[in-house]
Amino acid sequence: MTAIDIIVGSVYGSAMSVAESLEEALIGAGHEVVLHEEAALADLNPAHFWLVVTSTTGQGELPADILPLFEEIRANSPPMPQLRYALVALGDSSYEHFCGGGRQFSDLLQELQAQAVTEMLTVDAGETLDPEVPALKWLAGFISKI
Repeated sequence: MTAIDIIVGSVYGSAMSVAESLEEALIGAGHEVVLHEEAALADLNPAHFWLVVTSTTGQGELPADILPLFEEIRANSPPMPQLRYALVALGDSSYEHFCGGGRQFSDLLQELQAQAVTEMLTVDAGETLDPEVPALKWLAGFISKI
């Protein structure tokens, strides 16, 4: 099966909970999965599938635990057209920059020519009390593409 790096940016734990649920489902489907908290670029392999799960903080910003990786990728990564990824963004639509953290990460990966295997999932905390439910449904829709 596929080697998958799950990259997490969480403020209050919701993104981590989603990442852990997706990790369990992917392992159950036979994939080799490593969940990364506060990852550095050296911890990640662009030959692996990247699953980014991040919340949004402040005015559409990335959480403090994933921001250093984002900055490192932006400063040091060459184009990565071989990288395949998917992204889950958590946010609250009552804020102006809904899911801004996830959108920033997605934009960066697209600038580096990485290939999204599906559209980014946006989960609205104002509408969803249990973000794992839509995330698992989303994963089921494209798990065969990994």
